[in-house]
Formats: sequence, C-alpha cells, structure tokens
Amino acid sequence: MGSRAAKHLNFLLFILAGVVIGGLLGNYLGDLPYMGFLKFGGTFGLSSPLVLDLGILALTFGLTITINIAGIIGMAIAVILFKKL
Repeated sequence: MGSRAAKHLNFLLFILAGVVIGGLLGNYLGDLPYMGFLKFGGTFGLSSPLVLDLGILALTFGLTITINIAGIIGMAIAVILFKKL
C-alpha cells in the first residue's frame, strides 16, 4: 500500500473515531442540564431490513446511520488533529 493510500485510510479512521467518540459523549452528556443540544441529531437509512430469500440462502441487508451534534464536533476535532500530525 502506497503512502498516499495509507494517508487516506488513516484520515478515514480518524474521522470514524471522532464520530463514534463524539456520538457516545453526546448521548451521555446530552442528559445533563444545558448540554441537551449535544444529543440533537437525526437517523437515516433503511427503517426495515431488506431480505433477499434465495430458497436455501436468505440474505438480510440493513443500514442505519445516526448522527448528532457531538458527533459532528468530534469529526471536526478529528480533522484538526489529523492535520496537526
């Protein structure tokens, strides 16, 4: 893997980590007074899974993405940290 591909992969991992950590913090800190705005967000994707039944094999596909304000803040922090490294 070339250095450019490795840099892109590291960037995606930083962003993913920022969204996950920010989302978790938003869910926990959003219950505190004056921190409720961190929990504000939305969910989009398939509301019910798509099932492909082939007789002997059944495949189930589903994807739901939930993002909140804290996840967006975490993603921004991850981008800033990545640029500083």
